[in-house]
Amino acid sequence: MPFDVIVVGAGAAGAVLAARLTEDVGTNVLLLEAGPDYRSGEQPAEMASPNPFNLLLPDHFQQQYMYPDLMARRTKRQEHRVYWRGKGLGGSTAVNGQIAIRGVLHAFDRWEEVGCKGWSGADVLPFFCRLEDDPIAANFHGSDGPIPIYRAPVESWGSVDKAMRQSAMALGHPWHDDLNAPDAEGACTYPINSRAGKRVSVNDGYLEAARDRPNLTIIGQATVDKVLFDGKKAIGVLAIVAGQVRKFEAPLVIVSAGAIHSPVILQRSGIGPAALLNRKDIEVLADLPVGEGFFDHPYCRIELKLKPEFKATDVDARHTNCCVRMSSGVPGAERDDILYVAMNHGGIGVESDSAQFGEAMVNLILMEAKSRGTVQLRSANPFDQPIVEENMLDDPMDIQRMRIAYRHLGEIARQAPIQAIAERVLLGDSDLPLSWLETASDEEVDNFLLAQSSDA
Repeated sequence: MPFDVIVVGAGAAGAVLAARLTEDVGTNVLLLEAGPDYRSGEQPAEMASPNPFNLLLPDHFQQQYMYPDLMARRTKRQEHRVYWRGKGLGGSTAVNGQIAIRGVLHAFDRWEEVGCKGWSGADVLPFFCRLEDDPIAANFHGSDGPIPIYRAPVESWGSVDKAMRQSAMALGHPWHDDLNAPDAEGACTYPINSRAGKRVSVNDGYLEAARDRPNLTIIGQATVDKVLFDGKKAIGVLAIVAGQVRKFEAPLVIVSAGAIHSPVILQRSGIGPAALLNRKDIEVLADLPVGEGFFDHPYCRIELKLKPEFKATDVDARHTNCCVRMSSGVPGAERDDILYVAMNHGGIGVESDSAQFGEAMVNLILMEAKSRGTVQLRSANPFDQPIVEENMLDDPMDIQRMRIAYRHLGEIARQAPIQAIAERVLLGDSDLPLSWLETASDEEVDNFLLAQSSDA
């Protein structure tokens, strides 16, 4: 079959594109995915569980649905560690925490201010509404989209969820029952992309309904090496499928392999920084800053050693239902740049040598990060994972906001509701007690954050 469009990557973008494009019966689409191809009904029960650690931590699932050899350095003071990204239909939506947070609308307004016409908050809101099936009746929500939105009632929450909500409200944070409302600040219930207690990924919500269309072809275990060009016009891709090099052609190629793998596919294709490509003996087609400007959300935690009666015991217990959104107040920073997250557990009865999670915790996540990193190909071999340097907290405003917000997280953790459920409270992956934050200098806190921060 001749293809009109090739979509590279079946994750949050690619799966949706393939499903939507094939609604036109005259458009033949080839969807290539580096990971396994599977139907919704064939996925393991651990993938559908409300507790994502059932899938994230076991080594055999990491090999099958993630990239255990993909590493990233978070800050310049750290070594490279595993960087979890999903592999297979659904991409990271099949393995992540199932948290359906929208981008805040005022952030899109800034996009338009700097030249992205058609990307204001008012412009993108209809698309957020179109994708969701949300039980909240409001003009900023949709009710007939393919992704169901669920919010667990407070009475069903875990012990850390409830304690953080109470502790935040004791410090004056308001309560809001809809984190995706345009005015949502304070303690909020997380919106979750699930139905009847089971994850709904983009594979489940979009691709499954499109699988039987004759104009959609899906090939799994297809590692795309590069985009093929006639001059400067893309005409197809080169991919390795079941150990065989195959060439696929189409007049339109969409590279949607995620923030990590899209840049290196382009770099192998000759599109990227000339100095990098020359070092790797790749012919330069276009000297462009592909792979630069990379960033993720810096994250740091306060770990809670829970009293036995407050520990989760059900292997499918939801890990988080509660968050707190606030603004750092730092001059020049955007609104809503701080998010705190309750974690009822970091995995129940799951053994893994590569586990990076504690028992229970309250977390800080920095939004609107200013620091920028890079994604660079390691070699011309498409099976070599790229070199990822995140350079987190490199920008002075980022470290300032993290410090202020981490001290405030300490105040939340000192409140009676959290103290009542914890035997001990420790800072990050250290033996430092919570009281250390009260006397530590700004420089000491900064050094701690540079050593401890990861990505959310």
